[in-house]
Amino acid sequence: METFSIRDLRERTGDLVRTAEAGQLSVVAKHGQPVFVAVPFDQALLEQGVGVDLAIKLYDDGTISLGKAAKLAGLGQEAFMQVLGAMAIPVVRYPSADVADEVRSFLE
Repeated sequence: METFSIRDLRERTGDLVRTAEAGQLSVVAKHGQPVFVAVPFDQALLEQGVGVDLAIKLYDDGTISLGKAAKLAGLGQEAFMQVLGAMAIPVVRYPSADVADEVRSFLE
């Protein structure tokens, strides 16, 4: 997620648009304080609504936890996990080093 200042809105509008076209959220801040979030307009936004789409993007970016994302979306965790699964977004993110350690300990 990229942060843009109010000045950036005037000078880097193209960057903000490209970020949205890439499906990424952006935060616009004034004097270092967030003012609003720019949410890309995509199919998920149309189908799920702003709250669910925002929750999906923030979860997928690793900005918020599964529980917080589900709450933001207004869904239970199980229902939110089903939404993520339908969008092929992994619910569990396990670092590859941790997987290797688990496999080694299992084989010992």
